[in-house]
Amino acid sequence: MKLSPPFSSDVACGFPSPADDYKEAALSLDEHLITNPPATFMARANGDSMQGVGIFDRGVLIIDRSLTPVHGDVVVVALDGQLTCKILDKRLGRLMPASDRYQPIPIWEGQELIVEGVVKASIRYHRGG
Repeated sequence: MKLSPPFSSDVACGFPSPADDYKEAALSLDEHLITNPPATFMARANGDSMQGVGIFDRGVLIIDRSLTPVHGDVVVVALDGQLTCKILDKRLGRLMPASDRYQPIPIWEGQELIVEGVVKASIRYHRGG
């Protein structure tokens, strides 16, 4: 998706950069968020258990099925048929929330665990969404 008109500068969250006058390329969210379109899908977050990693209720998750999940990745999994988004703890065999208000979810032998994909990015709405 190309944004039009193209952004000509970053938004300063500190002091503006003198190099801002030289930026003219269009900003493409696809280029930044989706590196493998056939393996990428989006889902809307539901709940507050992942706020500690910047995933908020009603935000949009960019999920890449082509990435091999590693310890510490934020993943979307189907655990016994229920979809959830959590941090993968391969060392202790569990799914971790990013909030102290929730308990880790142990992965027991015999449970059906399907990693649907690695959350590559999330989009947080500040108005609407």
